[in-house]
Formats: sequence, structure tokens, C-alpha cells
Amino acid sequence: MRRTLLISVVLPWLAAATPALPQALVEPATANRQAILVADQVFITPERQLVASGGVEVFQGEVRLQAEKITFDDAKGQLKIEGPIRIDQDGEVSILADAAELDSDLQNGILSSARLVFNQQVQLAALQATRVRGRYTQLYKTAVTSCDVCDDGRPPLWQIRAERVTHDQEERQIYLEGAQLRVRDVPVFYLPALRLPDPTLDRATGFLVPSLRTTSNLATGVKVPYFFKIGDHKDLTVAPYVSSKTRTLDWRYRQAFQRGTIQIDGAFTRDDLQPDQDRGYAFLTGRFDLNQGYKLAVNLRTVSDDAYFADYGLADVDRLRSDVILSRIKRDEFFRGGFIHYKTLRDSEDQDEVPSIVADLVYERRIHPLWSKTGEFRYRLETHAHRRESEELATALDPAGRDIGRFSLDVNWRQDWRFNSGVVAEWQAGAAFERFAIEDDAVSANNSRRAVPRTALTFRLPMTRTTGNGSRQFLEPIAQVSWSNLSGEDIPNDESNFVEFDQGNLLSLSRFPASDKREDGLQFAYGVNWAHFAQSGWQASATVGQIYREEAESEFTKTSGLGGTTSDILLAGQIKLNQGIALTARGLLNGSFNFSKAELRGDVDYKRASFRSSYLWLGTDADEGRTDATSELWFDGQYEVNSNWAANANLRYDVSDGRATRAGLGLAYQNECVTVDLSVNRRYTSTTSVDPSTDFGFSISLNGFSVNSGTNKYRRSCSKT
Repeated sequence: MRRTLLISVVLPWLAAATPALPQALVEPATANRQAILVADQVFITPERQLVASGGVEVFQGEVRLQAEKITFDDAKGQLKIEGPIRIDQDGEVSILADAAELDSDLQNGILSSARLVFNQQVQLAALQATRVRGRYTQLYKTAVTSCDVCDDGRPPLWQIRAERVTHDQEERQIYLEGAQLRVRDVPVFYLPALRLPDPTLDRATGFLVPSLRTTSNLATGVKVPYFFKIGDHKDLTVAPYVSSKTRTLDWRYRQAFQRGTIQIDGAFTRDDLQPDQDRGYAFLTGRFDLNQGYKLAVNLRTVSDDAYFADYGLADVDRLRSDVILSRIKRDEFFRGGFIHYKTLRDSEDQDEVPSIVADLVYERRIHPLWSKTGEFRYRLETHAHRRESEELATALDPAGRDIGRFSLDVNWRQDWRFNSGVVAEWQAGAAFERFAIEDDAVSANNSRRAVPRTALTFRLPMTRTTGNGSRQFLEPIAQVSWSNLSGEDIPNDESNFVEFDQGNLLSLSRFPASDKREDGLQFAYGVNWAHFAQSGWQASATVGQIYREEAESEFTKTSGLGGTTSDILLAGQIKLNQGIALTARGLLNGSFNFSKAELRGDVDYKRASFRSSYLWLGTDADEGRTDATSELWFDGQYEVNSNWAANANLRYDVSDGRATRAGLGLAYQNECVTVDLSVNRRYTSTTSVDPSTDFGFSISLNGFSVNSGTNKYRRSCSKT
């Protein structure tokens, strides 16, 4: 029968023999906590030695020790452990040895044929391990690897051989002397000294995974990032990037506060593409939770020149937006105020004629009066101003340097009724009162006022049914009659040049994206919503809608679908299958039964494949800057060939021109101890500031000493390798 002994004086050697545990974890346990010893035999010899033998196990908190025999001589202060020995600490650290012997202070000792395993992944195997002063563990003739080590004697994929390895338990650092990196036991790199973080440490100062990059514009270069742990809540990463044509220093600074975070990314460059020019960029992003539910968001963006992002394969943007936004959202209240700055990177735009400085302030509130159970009163206050750097006077066709400021008060009452027949009726009535200040405009008045009363009555008939096989179906016909009357001076269209007709604004009283333009007159809108939810799990939905007007609205563009007295027919639908396949489509069908706009998107997440693809068709529209029809295809996908290999590809193809604008391929290999990434990307387009380029990327990392590195998912089998 196995015997259990409760030891009131905890075995201090548990602390001494566990080199990877922080002092903060070990000392309280060794001072206060009891240990339970379980063995086949537990007895005290005539020499007053405590002996436990036969399947010995000792439990103390998160620590578990297994051995064949333990002998403790209290008089001599000696502790001997006969193996095989295994010590586990909460699944993070394991120690294996053949035998161990500790001195009278229980702070120094020797473990023979010792092996340390961190996070069940990184292991340090040595002929001998010595415990020094209860803090340091020194290993001699050591091999370090995170690869599986097979019992047949074959060397692991990679390993670091060192004359001596010292593990600092308090700082959680590993120091290697005479280190040699070997691949399949072939020496490939030598360092007289090397420091690595203890794998149980989340953040540590040191080098990160380097990468190799080759581009047609910048030749072959290497980027070597270095991480600085400034404190528990802030860090800095610098990454020199050097090739024969560029000298670049990338950086990233992060800091976490009690109620927010901040991150600064940037780079400074001197290259041969623009000789003798300082190039670079800087991004600042901040998020803060303030008192009384307010949130502050800060996004600042700047770049030295229009071509920098394209040259260095960074953000794929053609305009930079910087903003400072203060907001608060409550159940019946909304507030948002901010300043925005735009910088254009487009060759077709003049920065001086872009509304680069924008200020917005919006406050909206809804009130539920006690005398109405289904009624709701809303009011909205909004101020907006945008400014161009140019002082050139605007004309009817050219906004030039036009600057606009506006203030609006919008009040609205809504009420709905539900009838026994199932019909749901909703009535709304309200008005908007606006004032505009316009400068640098040769056509419009400097000060204008406008009032827009409006009302609408909407009817819905939601219907549901369950079929014989348990599937559920939903059908909802919709009809709306609305009226608005725009009275006051004509305001130039400065914010609502692009209008999209979709399911979201079918029943809107104004489908312009901003309030500088509003719809006018009598309208009738109808639509049908349909959905099917199959018992087996697949589902489908569709929407059809159209709008009739008493008078045409001249401000709508040709392909908006809203021109004339009869709009295009809105068609939208989606189908989702159980296998992770989804297909979404939306289009505007005009009176000639041709599509003025159409979009098709497919999403696949099935077994080992993941694909995203979109097709877009836009007809000609001079008001939107398209003299030719646009037809483009986007594709982005990944396929997991097996548990170790994965391939990915992306493509942006201009169907109307019959050529690709961007394309890329990638291949990645990962197992428990190494990750290799290889990619190639090609940009075919060119502008006055950007030339076509090809970008090759390569990186290799040794897993085990970084966060979220190799896992059991990628572990190899010794029988197959």
C-alpha cells in the first residue's frame, strides 16, 4: 500500500531544485506551505534518516516532484534524490535528471544528466547542472533546442551548443558561453557569448526575428529589429533596414496607461531613389477612456513624399487622414466632436484644393415622453466647417478654394402602430433649419439659410412561417410615402459628390451622405425583404427596392441609381452554406435592364482553405471621374497544404484594361521549432512619382524564445522525419 506523509516543514529543496521559478513564486511557498509526500515505502532509519522509496511523489502547491528514492539526513544536512527525477511547475517548467545532491544550506547542489524544459517546448540538456546561491543554475556541455529530439540519435533540426549555460532565476535570463548554432548538427554560426530570454518571460530586451527583403527599386536589404523593454507598460522597437540603395531606421514606441494606450510608428530614410532628401513617415495612434463615459481617439499621420509608402511597401493608401475625436455614446444620447486633416497622395489632386482642414461637432438626443408609449422625439445639433489652402475663387464647375461652414438644427418626431392584421405603421415628421457661411466662391452667396420640413408614412407587413421540415421563412413587403420641401438659397455640393443607393438608405428621407444637399419633393419607395433559415443550417436572404419621385433630383450622378423620376432597381442577396461558404451580391438594374453598378463577393472558410474574392463593375460616369467603365477583381486566399506548409496568394486585376495591378504569392513552413516565410509581391501600376516594383521577402525564426511561437499543432513525428 502506498503511504502518504504530510510534512509540516516544507522541503526547501523544492525551491532550490526548481531553477526556472521566480523568487516571488517560490519563497512564500517554502515559508508557509506544507508538502505531501506519497511513496510505496516511507520510514526512518536508525541513523535518523528519512527515506521514501518506490514511486515517490511530492506535491507542494503547483510543484510536483517524482523520483525513485529520496533520502534526507537531518543531522548532516544532506538531501539525496535518486532518479529518474522529474519536477513540474504548473506546466511551464519541467526538470529531469538522473540524480541530485544538495548541501546543508539547501541553496547549492548538483544535478547529474539534467534537462530543463520550458513551456513543454524549449529544452536545455547538460551532463551536469549546478545550483548556486539559490538563484543561478549553471549547466555544462549543454545543448539548447525547441525541436523534438528523437530517441534514435538523429540530431534535431537546429540546436545551440554551449560550453556553459547560466540561468538567472530572478531576472529570467539565459546566458550562453561559447555558443554554436548547428543545423542538422552542422555548425553554421558561432558566438562567444549569447543572451536569450527565459521562455517563461513575456517581454525582454533583445533582438527580434530579422528579415531579408529584395525589391527592384531598393535591391537586397536586411532588417534587424531590436526590442527595448523600458518598463512593464512601455517598450521601444528599432529596426535598421540597410541595402545598397537605402539606409532606413524604423521604430515603434508603445505605452499603456491606466485608461488608454498610445503607439508611435515611423521611419527615417536616406536612399538613392531621392538622393540628398530626408524621407520617412510618422504615425501616432492613441485611445483613452475619459471620465463620464467620454472616449478620446487620436490618429496623426504624416509622410515626407507621395511615393514613400509605395517604395517601401507600407500602408496602401492614397490619402492620409489625421484626426482627434472626442465622443460619448449613451442609450439616448450621442456626442462626437473632432478635427480632421487630409493630405492627398494622388497625382491627380492638388493639395491646395483639397478640403484639408475639417471640424465637426454633433450632438443628438432622443426623448421618450410619458404620454406616448410608442412615440419618440429626437433633436440633432450639428456644426461643420472645412477649409482649403487655395484662395482661388470657386466657379460653378470648379470648387477651387471654396471654404464652407454650416450649422443645422434637426428635430423629428416618430411614432409607430401595430395593428391586429400584422401591419406595422410608422409615421415621422420633422424639419431641419440650417445656416451656411461660404467663402472664396464667385457664384454662391456668402451667407445662406435653408429650412427643410419633411414627413413620411411607412407600412410594413412582416410575415414568418415554419415549413414541414422545420425551416423558417421570413417575408416583409415595405411601402413608404414621403415628402420634403427645401426652401432657401441653393448650396454648392461640396460634401455629397458620391452617393450609394443600397439597403441602408432605401427608406431614408435624404440619401445624400452629408446635409449640404437634401432631397426635395414627393417620393414613393417600395421594397421586399426575404430570408430563409434552413433546418440543416444554411441560410439565404434577399432585398428588392425602388424609388419613384414627382420631380427628378439633378444632383444625383448617373451611376448612383437615383437619377430621374424612377430610380434603378436595387437588388441585393446573400447565401451562407454550412461549409463556411458565403456569397454576397448587390447591384443596380436600370430601365434598360443593364447594371450601372454591381458587386459580387465570395467568402470561403472550408477545411484547410480560406479565400476572399470580390468583383466590382462601375459604369461610365463623368461626375464621378470615370470616362470609361471600371471592372476589377480582387482575390486573397490561403491554403493549408498540411500541418506544416501553407500557401497564400493575392491578386488585384483590372478586367476592363486586361491587366493586373497587384499580385503576390507566399509560402510558409512552420513546425515546433522553426518558422520560414517566403513571399513575392508585384505592383504593376505607375504614376509620375511611383514606378512599378517587385518585392521579395524572406524571414526565418527559431521558435521557442518568442511569444506565441511553435505549438503542438506543428509538431513533427520522429517516425516521419
